[in-house]
Amino acid sequence: MQQRLEKEWELSIGPETVRLFILKAKALSAAVNEDYEDGAEHEVELDGQSHVNHHHDGLAEESSENLTAEELRELISDLNVDEAAELVALAWVGRGDYDASEWAEALTAARERTNKRTAKYLLGMPLLADWLEEGLEAIGA
Repeated sequence: MQQRLEKEWELSIGPETVRLFILKAKALSAAVNEDYEDGAEHEVELDGQSHVNHHHDGLAEESSENLTAEELRELISDLNVDEAAELVALAWVGRGDYDASEWAEALTAARERTNKRTAKYLLGMPLLADWLEEGLEAIGA
């Protein structure tokens, strides 16, 4: 089990801001996964007498999904260098790359990596919301 830090850290990014990112990442993940089960698309089989009654506007659904991704991308891109590094470090701690007691090392490594592609990097993490939640919990935020 991971140890919690005794306030040896000070976040410049507020835990509530991180929780907003978590909610956005969960919404994005839900939008991507709602049509999939076990990673496979479902096919609809029709006999000659059946009609498809499922009506949707695929472009509107896609637009909504892209809006969520774009919102999250913009929120992350608007962070200053310290806040972006902390977000990456939280994800790494949550993912288990670093223990909470190694927060300073995780933060140093994240600062070295932080660049203009931080949003793309974070959005590429399949379990971003879970890892951010676990990272916050691990450091006691």
